[in-house]
Amino acid sequence: MSAVYRNTAPPPIPWLSEGFFDFWSTRVHPLWTLRRPLARLLARHKASADAVTLELQPNRHFHGLQAGQHVNLGAELDGRLTTRSYSPVLLENGRLAITVKRIAGGKLSQYLSEQAVIGEVFALGQAFGEMLLPAVPPPKLLMLAAGSGITPMRALLRQLDAQGMPGSVDLVYWVRQREQLCFIDEFNAIAARHPSFRLHLAVTGEGAARVDSHELDCLGDLRAAHVLACGPGGFANAARARLQDQVAHFDSEAFSVPQLVEVEQGSVQIQLLKTGRTLTVPRGLALLPALEAAGIKAASGCRMGICNTCVCGKASGITRHTVTGDYTSEPSVPLKLCVSSASTDLTLEL
Repeated sequence: MSAVYRNTAPPPIPWLSEGFFDFWSTRVHPLWTLRRPLARLLARHKASADAVTLELQPNRHFHGLQAGQHVNLGAELDGRLTTRSYSPVLLENGRLAITVKRIAGGKLSQYLSEQAVIGEVFALGQAFGEMLLPAVPPPKLLMLAAGSGITPMRALLRQLDAQGMPGSVDLVYWVRQREQLCFIDEFNAIAARHPSFRLHLAVTGEGAARVDSHELDCLGDLRAAHVLACGPGGFANAARARLQDQVAHFDSEAFSVPQLVEVEQGSVQIQLLKTGRTLTVPRGLALLPALEAAGIKAASGCRMGICNTCVCGKASGITRHTVTGDYTSEPSVPLKLCVSSASTDLTLEL
């Protein structure tokens, strides 16, 4: 049974605002809020040469998660909330284990890895994401992970372990260097308990082939396989191109957005209805970084088109999806700023 943190804050007085209540209640206990989910850092462990695992205690406003889902975690840096998406594991004591890889130039990842102090409280979003285990266990499950894509696979494997490892399960895990491997002792322990689970390591810095040319004969017949793949955008796309037509089901998530080979040239104007500003932005650049370059800090989370934090209304104009290349011309529709670029002049509800 998983322990659940109970928020025992007193009920708010009806005429008090939420902000006023939260301001004073968090001074009594850092996790007492009226509605906002928060998480407190209780421990930090080294996961690999370039990653750490944070153990966080959520308050009662966090609604839980399914294995494989993501959450947005935010910290106030330089006076502004900076949010990124991570895939946690729900531990038996009710804590969330979130593994963070240090990214060069990554403001939040470097802060969480090196500077955040035990006891610090972070903003926590509700869980999202659809890369889950199938309701009916398939006869063969193939899991493909590269880099940080191993974190949702860890959660899924823990669920399979608890279920007795139904069916045959293979995990192929790619990293550049061996010291970047995470959770290997845990995976080996799962393999020792369940002979139907096999772990395959592919260290590209030691000569292992990438997913588009990796030898898959050792995995057996894949025609009935259910495949889950997670990694950088290029990895997810290459895995799909390699396997989609050869397996029964293919599902993937990317933690970085691959760029289109052919990017539209030139610039367009964006009118922002709420602020009254008009900006000139490059046509091929996703709207979120284009707005940020102009000093406009729109709400954002995963930055890969999954969490919907950056969705805003579009009153007019044509946008292009930065992953698929599809165009959308319908007026008065919401769009995801992180995976949409302006193809024509736009009017946005910002």
